[in-house]
Amino acid sequence: MVAQKIVITNPTGLHLRPAGIFCNTAGKFHSKVEFKYGDSIANAKSVLSVLGACIKKGDEIEIICNGEDEEEALAAMIEAIKNGLGE
Repeated sequence: MVAQKIVITNPTGLHLRPAGIFCNTAGKFHSKVEFKYGDSIANAKSVLSVLGACIKKGDEIEIICNGEDEEEALAAMIEAIKNGLGE
């Protein structure tokens, strides 16, 4: 298992379009990809889970990856967030 915290920098947080990119990125990997926000852990491959978390600009989340390609999954997720998730 690997994990890393990151702050969301998108001006509007994780609304539908960036949430879709977030989930599509997670879905490219065999590993289980989750994120922790506050006290809850959610599936990063589920758009409903991402939207339901109501993550706004400046919020810190922790990406947690567990599986055969966990290192690559974590790197891709962090890179996607740093690149603004399409915004």
